[in-house]
Amino acid sequence: MNRLRALWLNLDASLWFIPTLMVAGAILLAFALVFIDLRIEHDWLEEYPLLFGAGSDGARGVLTAIAGSMITVAGLIFSLTLSTLAQVSSQYTPRVLRNFMSDRANQMVLGFFVSIFVYCLIVLRTIRGGDEGSFIPSLAVLMGLVLALVSIGVLIFFIHHIANSIQASNIVRNATEETEAAIKRLFPEQLGQEADADEAQKLLRQAGQLSWLTVPSRTNGYVQSVDEEGLLDLARNLHGVIRMEHGIGGFVARGAALASVAVYQGEAPALDDKLTDQINSRFGLGSQRTIEQDAGFGLRQIVDIALKALSPGVNDTTTAIICIDHLGSLVAQLADRQLASPLRTNNNRVRVVAVRPSFEQFVTTAFDQICVCADGNVAIYLRLLTALSVIGQRTNDPRRILVLHQQRGLIGEAAERTLHTEYERTQVRERLALLES
Repeated sequence: MNRLRALWLNLDASLWFIPTLMVAGAILLAFALVFIDLRIEHDWLEEYPLLFGAGSDGARGVLTAIAGSMITVAGLIFSLTLSTLAQVSSQYTPRVLRNFMSDRANQMVLGFFVSIFVYCLIVLRTIRGGDEGSFIPSLAVLMGLVLALVSIGVLIFFIHHIANSIQASNIVRNATEETEAAIKRLFPEQLGQEADADEAQKLLRQAGQLSWLTVPSRTNGYVQSVDEEGLLDLARNLHGVIRMEHGIGGFVARGAALASVAVYQGEAPALDDKLTDQINSRFGLGSQRTIEQDAGFGLRQIVDIALKALSPGVNDTTTAIICIDHLGSLVAQLADRQLASPLRTNNNRVRVVAVRPSFEQFVTTAFDQICVCADGNVAIYLRLLTALSVIGQRTNDPRRILVLHQQRGLIGEAAERTLHTEYERTQVRERLALLES
């Protein structure tokens, strides 16, 4: 299942899958209309000479012109797309390239122009005139003309879409919406029954006394997905417990520990190919992180855009502030959500010890590096404090409030150390005092 999910994610983020399906559809459409032209009487076409009055040479000329122009425009669109990808990668972050490649509008436009080209080629080869015996697929030729007219609107839409999609605010917004969907999907997330805090510590000490068997990874890659129900079922069948050594988004080298297995009673299972394959099949590894089960990766994308904006070569404070606003919104959504415990139980036994991100990890991922790179920018420090204030309004958990308090302290220390004027330092102090009151 993990392999199928990874395959689908790769197909969905490719620039060739949707265009290939559209080309196949264009071929079927061309053959279908030619088949209809072969089966119907054409006497009624004489009543509409402006639509169906072209002879074989005229039909060939129309389709040839359409095919030539479509492949030219398709080449232009591919060039614009690659140029946009290069610009986004250098100006913002390479991590958002997957979002652009998986943009359905870009894929559909690329497929549309190539499909018209293929459609015209298929219809062209069926036109006969003179000594060859006359046959003009009038309906198919008319459809080619209609598609060519529609392509004008599609081209205008594509230019507008590209110009709109490379704006910093839209890039950050799209990454935020994708991360919001991941947060809603992932939290709270249950695997078996979640143990309460005291019972969890007791069960963890019990599991820590077991003898663990390390299971190596078969491949290199980042953990993109985990079949958690499969791990739980496997642990029950082994009458033991499975401990994940890497969480979602972690990198695993071939031969390194992917998970560890222990049993509560009896001898530990032998590390054979069957057990290794069973464990590895529950993990989906790929060449890059994906957001489907990794909300932290969504935060990471926005943080990278902010860091690039704060770099000396760019120095774009406005874009960094936009990123901070969206990061504050995302972490605020996590502030009042239940983050699943790493321990999952069944029949009063720990069955899976997962690697789970904590609220503190989400906060540090979102704000630590931005705070370091702000380096004397009072607008960034003030907006960071505002974002933390928004997050604090969403939670009453003492532990999470403490995390936010510690983060405010770090921002205050950085401001005192890097701001150049007393006026700027006073602004930060006043904001901190307001938040503490």
